[in-house]
Amino acid sequence: MSSKDVNKAATQRGALKKSAVSLLGVFGPKDAMQALVRMPSGRVKTIKPGTRLSGGQVAAIDADGLIVQKNGQAQRMTLLQ
Repeated sequence: MSSKDVNKAATQRGALKKSAVSLLGVFGPKDAMQALVRMPSGRVKTIKPGTRLSGGQVAAIDADGLIVQKNGQAQRMTLLQ
């Protein structure tokens, strides 16, 4: 496979919204999971429960994604497909 073919297969245009936080992955043991997120600035950060994110606070991280508590409501962020 040529590098051009690899680049095409590995790159999905529009998969990430540039103006929003995107959940890239979760990792770690079940009792201490962390998440990898892409910030609107393009910066990639590792976060854990208690981290401030998107005007809220990360309440929990599990194998399916994370939960952000914001304005008294819980919002789930799921992994990109």
